[in-house]
Amino acid sequence: MQMLYDSESFVVVHMLPDALEQEHVPSADSPDSPEPVPQLARHGFQIVDKRSGKELYLDGSWAEMFQQKILAWQRDAPTQEEVEDTLDRYTGLAQNPVVVH
Repeated sequence: MQMLYDSESFVVVHMLPDALEQEHVPSADSPDSPEPVPQLARHGFQIVDKRSGKELYLDGSWAEMFQQKILAWQRDAPTQEEVEDTLDRYTGLAQNPVVVH
């Protein structure tokens, strides 16, 4: 998990896959030699709208599109207002209330 952005209005966290920890199960052919259990290594982004107290999680193609936006931000160095405007476009998708455990 990597914090990418934190302001008065938003928090953006990049959730990275834990590809190094794979379970092993015995093979049917050779019970003594374990084979790795395949895992789909996917990443995603959690965007928290502090104003509404809601969050959303982007994965799959949504995460890929958001990753492209982040790469563009790294190249172009947008203002905070431009970043906030972009994040504000995602707030309509936020349906889950933020719950602290």
